[in-house]
Amino acid sequence: MSFIKLLFLLTLVSGSPAAHARGIYQEPVDFLSDVFQGDTPKPNLLWLKEDLKEHVEEILSHRYKGRRIRYWQKENRVVWILEEVGKKKPITTGIVINSGRLEKMKVLIFRESRGWEVRYPFFTKQYINSGLKADNKLDKTIDGISGATLSVRALTKLARIALLLSKKVTQNVTK
Repeated sequence: MSFIKLLFLLTLVSGSPAAHARGIYQEPVDFLSDVFQGDTPKPNLLWLKEDLKEHVEEILSHRYKGRRIRYWQKENRVVWILEEVGKKKPITTGIVINSGRLEKMKVLIFRESRGWEVRYPFFTKQYINSGLKADNKLDKTIDGISGATLSVRALTKLARIALLLSKKVTQNVTK
């Protein structure tokens, strides 16, 4: 292959949106620092007992391998760094729950080749102020993105899980 053809191919590939889709948009530690304004509390662990694990697996529609989940809490704000697979690879997402409502959601690390549009604020802002209904579904409708269906589903599952787990954590605090 000639040098010119190789250069053309590299330019073509590097200029495509998919080439820029994957990446670390914000390190989890930096997300925590931003949320807590530089005063990040020590992490806590929530043990997934059978009933809670069943609810998480019901939301995910697959088994959850972990037995505990790390979270950060200060007063009514609970922060979760969670992952769910879009199509083939995990999407790492930071989620802030404040008094039982979703306050902030941000895609931190995206590893898929498609569906990267979910990282933009125009999409994630739909989740703000959402909560859970009795059936553990969101009380807001989330509009999808054509071509990003699996990524949208992954983020919606993570929002539901963060709300469910925060409810459990805050119930434990008030008891």
